[in-house]
Amino acid sequence: MSAGKSRAVSAKGVQEFRPYVTKALPLGARITCADNTGAKILEIIMVKRAKTRTSRYPSAAVGDFVNVVVKKGPAELRKQIFGAVIIRQKYPIRRLNGVRVSFEDNAAVLVTPEGEIKGTDIKGPVAAEASEKWPRVANLASMVV
Repeated sequence: MSAGKSRAVSAKGVQEFRPYVTKALPLGARITCADNTGAKILEIIMVKRAKTRTSRYPSAAVGDFVNVVVKKGPAELRKQIFGAVIIRQKYPIRRLNGVRVSFEDNAAVLVTPEGEIKGTDIKGPVAAEASEKWPRVANLASMVV
């Protein structure tokens, strides 16, 4: 296997080699919604594909797919479970070239079960780790950092 060049495209993002990113968003974390669906605040209720030791709280990092509940937003979106992709986190992300990148807030975008973005626009920057794994997010991103 070559160093980070193999990719297998699936319905839910591109599965590939990525350096370790500290998982900084545990269950129950309230994060902002960075798309134009109308949702304002999301709460993480489950992290998909979280492999960890027994009885440890699952946590998410940039690029992870999570299930969320809309806590603040229009009535038709509230109290429903949606899929979301984390695009920013406050905790620093260490890149392979030694640079550490941290964002102003923790943010996610709502995603359909097929991997399509629900909104048509993403507000603010998107981490490169999330845009590599989710090509649809990269297409809508105005700025990739």
